[in-house]
Amino acid sequence: MSYTTVNYEDVDQVSNAMHFLSEPLETEQVGVTIARCDPGWKSRPHDHTDNDHEEVYVLIEGEATVIVDDDEIEFTAGDAIWISPESTRQIRNGDRESAFVLVSAPRIADEEGAEGEWSLGGFAG
Repeated sequence: MSYTTVNYEDVDQVSNAMHFLSEPLETEQVGVTIARCDPGWKSRPHDHTDNDHEEVYVLIEGEATVIVDDDEIEFTAGDAIWISPESTRQIRNGDRESAFVLVSAPRIADEEGAEGEWSLGGFAG
């Protein structure tokens, strides 16, 4: 089959917020997580230096603060951020529920190991 589907609500929740979709979707290089954050919820500070994964967070509902290194960035629905693998990141939710889509993947590198560019040729729209 050339595709896999899953509803995130059918995936067990971890840390009272995270629905990790990569395993049920059988992804090979992309991590996808839905984070439904209760009021006052905080993720643990972490980075992805060990696996060289960059991340994109998109807030799709509510308000929250994303802390990258020492910068506190206030988010409202529709805001997105790219975070380098080396940066420490944490989500701190506000007074009401919020929802994020989190996407992670290894950096793209050419054969010499230099960073490459995403190919946009296959995207329609």
